[in-house]
Amino acid sequence: MQQGVRGDREAVGTLTGDRPALLRSETLIVLALSLGASAVSALISFIGAATRPGGLSHQAARLNTSHAPGRPWLDLAWQLFGIATALVPVLLVAHLLLREGVGLRAIGFDRRRPGSDLARGTAVAAAIGGTGLLFYLGVRAAGFNLTVVPESLPDVWWKIPVLIASAVQNAVLEEVVVVGYLLRRLGQLGWTPAGALAASAVLRGSYHLYQGIGGLVGNMVMGVVFVLLYRRWGRVGPLVAAHALIDTVAFVGYALLAGKVGWLPTA
Repeated sequence: MQQGVRGDREAVGTLTGDRPALLRSETLIVLALSLGASAVSALISFIGAATRPGGLSHQAARLNTSHAPGRPWLDLAWQLFGIATALVPVLLVAHLLLREGVGLRAIGFDRRRPGSDLARGTAVAAAIGGTGLLFYLGVRAAGFNLTVVPESLPDVWWKIPVLIASAVQNAVLEEVVVVGYLLRRLGQLGWTPAGALAASAVLRGSYHLYQGIGGLVGNMVMGVVFVLLYRRWGRVGPLVAAHALIDTVAFVGYALLAGKVGWLPTA
């Protein structure tokens, strides 16, 4: 019995001593399964676009595309499958935080303050959304960005609901992983606040590089703002709301306005 207790204590001591290494590997695995992999994919995509004849602005970065043209029910199944599986890293983060004994409540992703989260998120979305659109139009005109096509889904009954669901999925995945989870883990690993902020912002920009230099820089700036707001409020809830609103307006707005207004670039 005493030998068993001593063995358990030694095992606990080993785990405690290895905690930084375990946290580092855990963080790398979470990123490799989610937005870190997206960053590598975006880099490869950008290299391909930059080395292709013709300017970046004459090429298109397409989001929310059809997976089964001419087969709307099969297409819907693929859309829902893609949205659901993209949220698996969020479930992994929730599991890891629960094992830590805190859960998603530790990063402010819960239902304690829905009204406050939505109000703050709406204000942030209003401030960032218009500025972001003007920045995109400017960098595209200067030839530093691809033409972003937010959606090219068929005109079927589920188009708008799927676009909204896609916007919410993007928001939940990015803010939970890149802000709440990553900042918590980097803090536990002893990173300085400035270093953690830079890492989060660079990661956010990097997985938007497929859009071009404008996508990289614009999202890095957004990443800095979101980290500062997270540290002020202690919650990712408002950031999820803001991001979801920004993407919803972009996706649904493009669906309604593309080809009908002259100022909105189309591929």
